Amino acid sequence: MHSSSTGQPQSQSQPPSPSPSPSVTVIGLGPMGRAMAAAFLDRGYEVTLWNRTASRADDLVARGARFAPDVAEALAANEVAVLSLTDYAAMYEVLEPAAAALAGRVLVNLSSDTPEQARAAARWAAERGAVQLTGGVTVPPSGIGRPESSTFYSGPREVFDAHRPLLEAVTGRTDHRGEDPGTAALFYQIGMTMFWTSMLGYWQAVALARANGLTAAGILEHAADTANSLPGFFAFYAERIDAGRHDGDVDRLAMAMASVEHVLHTSAAAGVDTTLPAAVAALVRRGMDAGHAADSFSALADLMGSGAGA
Repeated sequence: MHSSSTGQPQSQSQPPSPSPSPSVTVIGLGPMGRAMAAAFLDRGYEVTLWNRTASRADDLVARGARFAPDVAEALAANEVAVLSLTDYAAMYEVLEPAAAALAGRVLVNLSSDTPEQARAAARWAAERGAVQLTGGVTVPPSGIGRPESSTFYSGPREVFDAHRPLLEAVTGRTDHRGEDPGTAALFYQIGMTMFWTSMLGYWQAVALARANGLTAAGILEHAADTANSLPGFFAFYAERIDAGRHDGDVDRLAMAMASVEHVLHTSAAAGVDTTLPAAVAALVRRGMDAGHAADSFSALADLMGSGAGA
């Protein structure tokens, strides 16, 4: 200690203690889980891992992650555990034996499943003293850690806010969609509905092109132009659908029926599988049979929503 001019002892200042590194547990090391663990390591997190096949963690451990010998120890290591599993059934299978270690934990559940399963899992977690934050990642593993990538979240807002820096390490954009734990799963499945059906439409186009001597590269520009036109259609019809308007002033379902039958016949004539265009034609035919021939083909949105004839 030093003496001051008043003769009083003066404490020697001590350097501040270094802030502890942020930490997280990642359970499930498929391609998505591995990408998330790598993104956390890139940002200086202390990462604890668990996966049924331990060897999948080898390169991450070489970078500084720690592999827990069991799920209970992985959960005990950190307040937040990010779950990247095939579905919620896998979640129960993995976590149930370690249920005693769940109290006080935040489960960022980025596994894919239905909104109903997400809600049930949130209740299950709460009964064991944990909190679930449901997430729906909108990018493949290659997009993890990128500032432009995004994830939908739902669940307790205070939990989302408290751990937002951690969530932003997964994807730079985080979109909280409310308290209902099923909402993020719903938004994810809406995106997947559009992705899978759109990509199947592209595969159908590629098959038709190849059957006629063209290549996927040869139709790429045309396919991209068609895909890029869709947002304009989405915006145009969204307002009308929400208003319950299906006026046949711009298009009519009868016109759509003729067009989709031409698509179906073109594929059949080329020897291409017709499962997809036949399904589209069947939906349009249902609309015609329901009396919507003179209405816009957006009337199918109401028809499909009713589940009639499903």
